[in-house]
Amino acid sequence: MTKFISTDLAQLLHECGGEDDIPDQGVLALDETFENLGYDSLVLFNVVARIERSYPVRLTDQAVADATTPRELLQVINSQLAVPVGGPGLA
Repeated sequence: MTKFISTDLAQLLHECGGEDDIPDQGVLALDETFENLGYDSLVLFNVVARIERSYPVRLTDQAVADATTPRELLQVINSQLAVPVGGPGLA
């Protein structure tokens, strides 16, 4: 099973946020809000679009809006990655 990890998210946030360097080798404050980390809804929209193009997930707008921290977004992404292709109960 594929797993989306914090360094993957840190990389996308920094790329979509227009930052040149990734501080602390991709370390991300998992429990800090995206707002406090300096990421707005446009950055998150771009991050989610890139995730959906690269991984077999579809994240609802509500699920993304409810995920206010990197840890919460990682949980949403990984819960979708755990669902078999075709949806729950369909292999």
